[in-house]
Amino acid sequence: MLLLWVSVVAASALAAPAPGTGGQTRGAAGAPNVVLVVSDSFDGRLTFHPESQVVKLPFINLMKAHGTSFLNAYTNSPICCPSRAEFIRLIQKFARAFFKTVIFPCKRLIGNTLAATIPSITRRERDGGISTELLKSEIVGRFLKLFKYLTIYLFLSFCSLSNRVEAWTRDVAFLLRQEGRPMVNLIPNKTKVRVMEKDWKNTDRAINWLKKEAINYTEPFVLYLGLNLPHPYPSPSSGENFGSSTFHTSLYWLERVSRNAIKIPKWLPLSEMHPVDYYSSYTKNCTGKFTEKEIKNIRAFYYAMCAETDAMLGEIILALRQLDLLQKTIVIYSSDHGELAMEHRQFYKMSMYEASAHVPLLIMGPGIKANQQVSNVVSLVDIYPTMLDIAQIPLPQNLSGYSLLPLSSETFKNEHKFKNVHPPWVLSEFHGCNVNASIYMLRTNQWKYIAYSDGASVLPQLFDLSSDPDELTNIAIKFPEITFSLDQKLRSIVNYPKVSASVHQYNKEQFIKWKQSIGQNYSNVIANLRWHQDWLKEPRKYESAIKQWLKTHTNPKTV
Repeated sequence: MLLLWVSVVAASALAAPAPGTGGQTRGAAGAPNVVLVVSDSFDGRLTFHPESQVVKLPFINLMKAHGTSFLNAYTNSPICCPSRAEFIRLIQKFARAFFKTVIFPCKRLIGNTLAATIPSITRRERDGGISTELLKSEIVGRFLKLFKYLTIYLFLSFCSLSNRVEAWTRDVAFLLRQEGRPMVNLIPNKTKVRVMEKDWKNTDRAINWLKKEAINYTEPFVLYLGLNLPHPYPSPSSGENFGSSTFHTSLYWLERVSRNAIKIPKWLPLSEMHPVDYYSSYTKNCTGKFTEKEIKNIRAFYYAMCAETDAMLGEIILALRQLDLLQKTIVIYSSDHGELAMEHRQFYKMSMYEASAHVPLLIMGPGIKANQQVSNVVSLVDIYPTMLDIAQIPLPQNLSGYSLLPLSSETFKNEHKFKNVHPPWVLSEFHGCNVNASIYMLRTNQWKYIAYSDGASVLPQLFDLSSDPDELTNIAIKFPEITFSLDQKLRSIVNYPKVSASVHQYNKEQFIKWKQSIGQNYSNVIANLRWHQDWLKEPRKYESAIKQWLKTHTNPKTV
């Protein structure tokens, strides 16, 4: 039945006007709707050959066939919240023009969403919901004319106390396991389709909104749906927090995975791993022995979870088709980051390796080139200016990203777009838990350069992705001229030693404040966080390491 639905949508798409040959008229009255679907932890390499052969993703393939896919799209930070911050920034800019009050959850929500529908602009102007300054903004003014209504499905999650304390103390010379050992869980109901019920519920909410609200709109709308899949599920453990290290699915979705096509990743010996990778592998509880069957199962379950994600994307596309909205709606699909799924002896994210940093990015709709693959390097910050460009809103100066329409469309020309084309590089950085140094990645057409901390205390990495796609051979020392050139380019973009120093100082200050708020019992509190098993074995050893770290790196009067 799923494949039949796909064929129906595909036939409809083929019957639609070809990109650049008519169809949707540009301009305020004819601007298309925009549907932005953002999943979690989806490895971007699954959207193109040969990785796409390992799991059936019919709706991603549909978007590829009838739209433009970006083969080298990257997250700007390989973890949920910072990565999604760009989408939240987009939403906030739009929401400030539409909402009387911008609403965010006041409590921790894991995988939940917030839905809010906009009242009429006239009513909110009467209620004083729009500031004079916003009304005077040319961007907001034009956007009000184009998008009178907006529905948002907003995914928010917040770092746990375990995450924060571990990140603050990563300069301390100790290793503490942060996560549960990665594992799989097959649910008893072999035919269960809706495994991630919360995501399906939010998908249903989005579809119901399309059916009840959007179908009646005479002006364009924007819909943003955030999904939690294929992020690993929480794993039971003792303590205040628990990690998310369970790959969880049903036989229904596993049947869409070709086990024979699953690649067992090569691992360097622990003794040969980059020091940051070793630290990450330990904190993710991956330094122990794993059988080939275990690794293959983890990867198979992850791919099955990707298949379920694809199905939810498909439900949105099918709803647009059934409501006769597909031909006048641009659909954008992406993810906040990828999933290592046991590559480089790790699972999860927080890494600049391809599995973690490479994300999917596909655009389909009126005027978008069909069956086009773009090899240019792009990143998530490019989605915001792309959406402004779709709405024919002048792009503000000093944006971090660039519109992708010049790469994906001939008909959507924004008179106000930047004269400069997208630079041949993208930047990603990470300063959180599960790594013991700030990380900076500069990705160009051929090279991936990864710098750490101040650029001197930790060796950098250089990979030639054209000849080493698995990133197993660090050639930074072998090619010093290239390494130096890329490092200089990175420093021209961001003064990363200065940023790292600020991060280190912030971490120390925050840990001291937290330690002082806890008092003498801080060690007991840490012992009940996720890494309690390690801490409880030798609490005095770790307390001493903390004390020495604070004495060495801070003013003793503040400790």
